[in-house]
Amino acid sequence: MMAAVATTTMPQPGAASRRRRLKGAALANPPATVGAILIAVFVCFAIFAPGIASQDPASIDLPSRLAPPSAHHWFGTDELGRDIFSRIVFGARISLLVGVGVVTGSLVLGLIIGSLAGYYGGRIDRFVNIVVMNAFLSFPGFLLAIAFVAFLGPGLFKLIIALIIGGWVGYARLVRAQVLAVREREFVEAARALGASDLWIVGRHILPNMIQPVIVQAAIGMAGAILAEATMSFLGLGVPPPTASWGAMLNDGRSHLFDAPHLVLFPAGAVMLAVLSFNFIGDALRDYLDPRARIEAGL
Repeated sequence: MMAAVATTTMPQPGAASRRRRLKGAALANPPATVGAILIAVFVCFAIFAPGIASQDPASIDLPSRLAPPSAHHWFGTDELGRDIFSRIVFGARISLLVGVGVVTGSLVLGLIIGSLAGYYGGRIDRFVNIVVMNAFLSFPGFLLAIAFVAFLGPGLFKLIIALIIGGWVGYARLVRAQVLAVREREFVEAARALGASDLWIVGRHILPNMIQPVIVQAAIGMAGAILAEATMSFLGLGVPPPTASWGAMLNDGRSHLFDAPHLVLFPAGAVMLAVLSFNFIGDALRDYLDPRARIEAGL
């Protein structure tokens, strides 16, 4: 009985080691810790928005329009009397949804096209790299997104598709370069000599050995996608009103920049903190996934 109790209460060294590593990483990179906390806050906003928001973000209260920050309206109200804090909380849903959708779609498309071009090479690589990628790179991705949304009309799904069309090329070029560097390694040649299929070689041997820079690019791409969504909404090409969006709030508040600056300051602060937090995480992942940086930091 005593042995059983002692066995069940023994600490697990693996969990303690993981906690020590996480603590060491947090102390070694405070910006990454701040970024992780901010991302956790925005994720909580997006998931629990109805419970966190103090009021309905679309509720109009004209007698309270342009009210400054107060105990009743923490961030004040806009020109229609809508609570700015509630709209920022619900706007986190749109920003994170667009960011995750754009990065996931661009990453999947880039992995498929970049892997095909890098692994097979030859005519496929020349066609994809010289014709397809250069054709997309000849036009700024943001202008492609604007043209696509302007042609089909605003909407959340259309906005995500438009930003994917303008952003997949960067992932494809990165994946292609990494596959070209890995495909001639000895373990890939051994798997090919043993008769493994191309799909097995790419999925089992090549992708796990080149995914680190892609993960870093995806983390930084989240910041770019959030900023792009805010810009598109600012131009009136994002989600249609009355859906709360940080970019649309900036557009609504620019005419009151001097008489009610809180209309611009709080949405701009939300965009800045979201973009900054994902950039911090991207930099931390780049340092953590680089073995030389880990040795220098003692991790």
